[in-house]
Amino acid sequence: MKNLFLCNDHVGLDIFRWLVDQYRDDIGLVVTIDNDQIKHIAKEANVDCVSVTTSQQLQDVILYSNISYEFGFLIWWPWIIDVPLIQLPRRGFINTHPSLLPFNRGKHYNFWTIVEQAPFGVSLHFVEEGIDCGDIIAQASIPYGWEDTGATLYSAASRAMIDLFKNVYPYIREGSFSRKPQDLSRGSFHRSSELEVASKIDLESRYLARDLLNLLRARTFPGHPACWFKDNDQIYEVRVEIKRKKP
Repeated sequence: MKNLFLCNDHVGLDIFRWLVDQYRDDIGLVVTIDNDQIKHIAKEANVDCVSVTTSQQLQDVILYSNISYEFGFLIWWPWIIDVPLIQLPRRGFINTHPSLLPFNRGKHYNFWTIVEQAPFGVSLHFVEEGIDCGDIIAQASIPYGWEDTGATLYSAASRAMIDLFKNVYPYIREGSFSRKPQDLSRGSFHRSSELEVASKIDLESRYLARDLLNLLRARTFPGHPACWFKDNDQIYEVRVEIKRKKP
């Protein structure tokens, strides 16, 4: 059995390192977006590795390689893949998505989870035409509270996704897993373009204190833009820190 792995960022690196150690012979090809560490590990393990910079290059490299794959895996992969690529692996593509689907399909799960006060977790699901809408294979719930921010939810999802993949992959490769269709009438879906508008605080509007605090902490992520407001033609950013008071 040979599988195709599209690996990105620190989650992709961690899982790929584990795959090389535990299931080296399963790896038909690993594709990365200019990740030197993944390429180095692949070279040391004598695993075929390709680095791409665009979606078109990704599709060209894989579709014209004339290699047959059992499964394909999107591991923290940031790009949507098109139908010809989705249909390439004999048993389909499986995606790692950092939300408890069908809640917060699409982009910026960590922001919308807090804003909507939605259930949170990570999911492994089949890829279909559409975004994060395929059958669920496995999920893990993640609790969160007032001290959490967009940053802490991102970190929690990263850790949980690595653990979930490592726990479930042995069953996937053996074919001993089930599929559960998503109820897309529940949950929510968000595009990248929604984030900046949703992060604006209108100084002339009224907010419930709970909603405003949720909005501020949802966009609190060091190194990234925050919630913002405009006053006298000047734009300001605002973040929040919430700590539980000790007795």
